[in-house]
Amino acid sequence: MTVSDGFQLREVDYSDLRGWGSDDPRPLFSVMRECLEYLDQGKPYRAGAVGLTADDLRPLLADAASIQPADPAAARLFFEQRCIPFRIERGDQGAGFVTAFYEPEVEVSDKLESGYRYPFYRRPPDLVDLDETSRPPDLDASYAFGRLDDGAIEAYPDRQAIDQGCLEGRGLEIAWAKSKIDVFFAHVQGAARLRYPDGRLGRITYAAKAGHPFSPIGKLLIDRREIEREQISMQSIRRWLAENPAKVDEVLWHNRSYIFFREAEVTDLDRGPIAAAKVPLLTGRSLAVDRSIHTFGFPFFIHSQTLSHLSDGQPFSRLMLALDTGTAIVGPARGDIFTGSGDEAGELAGTVRNDADFYILIPIAAAQRFR
Repeated sequence: MTVSDGFQLREVDYSDLRGWGSDDPRPLFSVMRECLEYLDQGKPYRAGAVGLTADDLRPLLADAASIQPADPAAARLFFEQRCIPFRIERGDQGAGFVTAFYEPEVEVSDKLESGYRYPFYRRPPDLVDLDETSRPPDLDASYAFGRLDDGAIEAYPDRQAIDQGCLEGRGLEIAWAKSKIDVFFAHVQGAARLRYPDGRLGRITYAAKAGHPFSPIGKLLIDRREIEREQISMQSIRRWLAENPAKVDEVLWHNRSYIFFREAEVTDLDRGPIAAAKVPLLTGRSLAVDRSIHTFGFPFFIHSQTLSHLSDGQPFSRLMLALDTGTAIVGPARGDIFTGSGDEAGELAGTVRNDADFYILIPIAAAQRFR
């Protein structure tokens, strides 16, 4: 069934999902229970362009909350009995595409001092949410945030202006880092663990953004022929920035987007940060999707023949939950895989740039609308 001019959902059998028979989706059940608990608070996930709603999802979550499968086969059978898989197809554009993200750990201090100069900021009080009714006509429709200044709404200062001090003296700092590059990559990831000099561990998660479009610096470095396209990765970008300190500001300021954070407790080091779906991310099983198209909480089966370093050298074939989103995640068959927290997770995430097949599992009652 065609959902929009850009893509369609095509019903398939579970036998068409390469690797389905060897997957173990049992870890998803506890997260599905948490999604249901969030929905029970009366805060439904916003529906995307596909048209699936929280009400379509709720019966599946309720069933998952009542059981704990004894083995992988039982977990797969749970979904086989309740969902119909649909392949997400983008016309003649070929397969989908996956990258990965992680929660970095950054050395910080809770005060501005020698060696700690680069702040993580809280959401400023003059930053306001925008929609079709409040967005000024001179701001592009992509702007979801702006600045309220003397009763008028305008674009918020961008990365360069903020880095140059326009928010200083307002008491918005959560902590100061040693490296502006660490701060930048925490912005890209949308979360971070903060390691203080006394050993304390804190956590910050996304609160809002200045509103400007995300412009990847990796593409800039490719276009300038600083890094070959085949070599681009988080690691190669970091290496280039370290080797070219005089050009760091110019390159980072190319990405005008700026992220504001809120503090969060670190209650369980084995769990990821709370994501846009308002539940903690599960390593290797959480997927960031385009929120304008998809609805949080739905299961997606991702198969990538070339992505093996996340799955013990085998092709990546895994059932995941859509729990997060990101400015760079655009399109119906575009996803970002959460690899965990810390440097090792960053090493895993930094080199994921792979073609992948995307399937969405739709509960049977809702699936009738797409047949």
